[in-house]
Amino acid sequence: MKGPIFVALDTTDLEVAKDIATRVRHHVGGLKLGLEFFCAHGMGGVREMAAIGLPIFLDLKLHDIPNTVAKAVRALSPIEPAILTVHAAGGRAMLEEAKAAAPKATKVVAVSVLTSLDEDDLAATGIGGTPHDQVVRLTTLARQSGLDGAVCSGREVRAARKAWPQGYFVVPGIRPANSSIGDQKRVMTPRQALDDGASILVIGRPITQARDPDEAARAIEATL
Repeated sequence: MKGPIFVALDTTDLEVAKDIATRVRHHVGGLKLGLEFFCAHGMGGVREMAAIGLPIFLDLKLHDIPNTVAKAVRALSPIEPAILTVHAAGGRAMLEEAKAAAPKATKVVAVSVLTSLDEDDLAATGIGGTPHDQVVRLTTLARQSGLDGAVCSGREVRAARKAWPQGYFVVPGIRPANSSIGDQKRVMTPRQALDDGASILVIGRPITQARDPDEAARAIEATL
């Protein structure tokens, strides 16, 4: 992968996604395609995006019983994404089955705590402690389950890296200084996230909603 920035193409419009990806492809390391894109365009849409020539991070956050997740991962094998997400909260058996079913070239990473959640949100679901506590617990579970890494906010990536020095850490909720945080609650600047242990940075709206996405990507790349 040629750089740590993966641009999040959170759209159901295939042409818009292709246009942005084509414009920024020289200044990002990959493309993140999420649930909304996949529901609209499926594996065919992923193949079209992959044809642009950048690694694909397929962010589906799979979470079901182990057998169902394993079959879903196996069904995705023909498109061989560079990175695929599953929810750590699915438990050890689910995580182990997901990794076993994935192509060797695909990094399977576990989502710990969504960046849209804070301590009050966790408490409402019956989870005690801080997001930091939960991220460390689930990162440890992902490591013990044989996954490649985990997804966490920049606020927790330093602790996650300490718990798993060889882990591959995907950090969303990245916002350049002075930009809007939108619906995210736990955000960090790109430079700080890398310094704290991020492997890749997932950046969406600061690039995709910029007047010139390529200029925005270049400006962020320059801070790294």
